[in-house]
Amino acid sequence: MSVVASRYRTQFLRSYARSKIATDPAYRAVFEALAGTTAPLLDLGCGIGLLAFYLRQHGFTAPITGVDHDGRKIDVARLAADGDRDLHFVQADAREPMNFRGNVVLLDILHYFTDDEQGRILERAARSVPPGGLLIIRDGLHDATVRYRITHALEAFARAVRWLKAERLNFPTKERIEGPLRGAFDEEVRSMSGFMPFNNYLFVFKRSSAGITNA
Repeated sequence: MSVVASRYRTQFLRSYARSKIATDPAYRAVFEALAGTTAPLLDLGCGIGLLAFYLRQHGFTAPITGVDHDGRKIDVARLAADGDRDLHFVQADAREPMNFRGNVVLLDILHYFTDDEQGRILERAARSVPPGGLLIIRDGLHDATVRYRITHALEAFARAVRWLKAERLNFPTKERIEGPLRGAFDEEVRSMSGFMPFNNYLFVFKRSSAGITNA
């Protein structure tokens, strides 16, 4: 059993953790992007804490705060943290103001919000990132591809069975993600679908200046 999976108390969660880490390349990609950084990390939409536990397993030692609006998942993450004093999991809404300074990760959460809410979340996240810091985003993109239609259908199913407590599905376009950050960050973007049929992309924004255009 993997070290991450062994943190969880039920067979279902252990199986889910093993499968998710084995098939989703985002965890390795985020770890590689953060390599050598020591700033605190904010994981918005942390779920049951998989990213935080993966980073710990691979030697990332900076403080991590995970935020999710689903109290059930926060409870699971807190139990799995098992006394790590630099891992904190908080039930909160990503739309709320952020009192944080450091690197920020958003994995697969923007598509649960309206266009305006997505813009505000990105702007607030960007303000939390110091010069040289990172804002890392992975999400499905709204375009005309078959991958997008599959992504939307599978997310709708997860929402229907209440694995996801989401008010809506509203996948962003590439331009909607980049717009609030343009001019203040250097950007790298690449496909992040892994072995799955999703239309996922990873954006790594590195702050190059103190200001944010279009904020």
